[in-house]
Amino acid sequence: MSSAKRDKIDGWVLLDKPLGLSSTQALGRVRRVFNAAKGGHAGTLDPLATGVLPIALGEATKTLPYLVDGDKEYEFAVRWGEATATDDREGAVVATSDIRPTDTQIAGVLGRFVGQIDQTPPVYSAIKIAGERAYARARAGEDVAMESRKVLIHKLEYLGAADADTARFRVASGKGMYVRSLGRDLAQALGTCAHVTQLRRTAVGRFRIDAAISLEKLEGFGHSAARFGVLAPVETVLDDIPALAVTAEQAAALRRGQALRDPRVEPSPLEAPALVVFCDGKLVALAASDGATLRPTRVFNL
Repeated sequence: MSSAKRDKIDGWVLLDKPLGLSSTQALGRVRRVFNAAKGGHAGTLDPLATGVLPIALGEATKTLPYLVDGDKEYEFAVRWGEATATDDREGAVVATSDIRPTDTQIAGVLGRFVGQIDQTPPVYSAIKIAGERAYARARAGEDVAMESRKVLIHKLEYLGAADADTARFRVASGKGMYVRSLGRDLAQALGTCAHVTQLRRTAVGRFRIDAAISLEKLEGFGHSAARFGVLAPVETVLDDIPALAVTAEQAAALRRGQALRDPRVEPSPLEAPALVVFCDGKLVALAASDGATLRPTRVFNL
C-alpha cells in the first residue's frame, strides 16, 4: 500500500517484540495495524531478543532522539564454556572451555562492570566502519577490527544459575552498551568463555515491559477503534523537559518557525535551555531559549 493511501496517525506504541522478528519487521507490522503513513522505532533489538520496543508513529518520530539515547534495562542469560562468532546463539562456536564459574566467583567480578567502562562492540553489529555495517563486512569474510568505546553501566545483578552451564543477569545501562559484549567480557574476567542465549529488554527510558502490548494482541484488534487505546501521546517521551504554555498567536508564530521573545517572567536558560511548548494543552513545538528569545527547534503538526 502506498503512503498516499495511509493515515496520519500520531503517537507511541509500546510493543513487546516477539522472538524471531527484527525491529524493522515489527515496525512494519505495527504500521499495518494502524495503517500509519510514517513510523520509526527507538533502540534496535536483534531477532533473538524480545521485550520493550517503543514504536513512534507520525509526529512522534520527531521525538525519537529523546528516547534512543535514554537508559535501558535488560535481563539476559549466558551459557558458559562456548564462545560464538556473534556472541549469541546464532553464531558458530569458535572456542570452548571446561571452566564453569561459581556463584562466589561471579559475584566477585560484577563490580568491574559497573560505572563507565571500556567495551568493544560485537563484530556482528550495526556499527558502521568506513560507511559499511560491521556485520556486513564480517559476513563477507573480512577480518573486522572493532574499536572499544566508553559505555555507562548503572547496575549489574547476578540472578542465579538456570542450570550448570547457564547464568542469568539483570543490567541497567546508558546508550550504546551491548549485552552480547558484556556476556563475552564477563566470561573472560572469569577465565572462561560464553555467549548470550537469551535477551529481554525490560525498559527503555520511562517505558517499561509491564505496560507493553504483544504483537499478537495488537494485531488481534485489526483495524477496530480498540487499537487506539494503546496509542500514547506524542509528548509522552518529553516529560522530563520543562513545559511552557503560550497563546494561540504565539503558537502560530512558532509553527511558522518564527522566534519569539521568551514569554517567561523569569527565564532560566542555564537550567532549562530546552522547552516543550503547549497551547491549550496541545503540543506545539520543542524550543530553545537563551533567556531572551525562544526559538523553535522542532515543530509538530498535530
